[in-house]
Amino acid sequence: MATWNDVAHIVGALPLTAEQSPRDWRVGKKMLAWERPLRSSDREALTAQGSEPPQGDILGVRVSDEGIKFALISDDPGVYFTTPHFDGYAAVLVKLDAIDAGDLEELITEAWLAQAPRKLVEEFLADSR
Repeated sequence: MATWNDVAHIVGALPLTAEQSPRDWRVGKKMLAWERPLRSSDREALTAQGSEPPQGDILGVRVSDEGIKFALISDDPGVYFTTPHFDGYAAVLVKLDAIDAGDLEELITEAWLAQAPRKLVEEFLADSR
């Protein structure tokens, strides 16, 4: 079970990241991860699809493309989901209390790799070897 402190710690360890406002993390000017409470329209859409709207904290995270988003949702619908608001966007919603810290770190690092400037990503990957 991950927490907002876990998110802040993971994001804070990545280069050029900042918490723009409470629970809104960016790499440079690009959004990376954010708190995304469900709106009433999200709850209605999930209910209409036959899904129980999740309770608890929801984290929005950028992914490299929609294929990754749908693969995550398909592989672990107990953790990952989306709403019609995010149709056409490379972002996935995460039930924060359902993801473990290791998977959260991998997800946020991949989001950072997708959003960070290319040169910075190359340096980061070279240093990781």
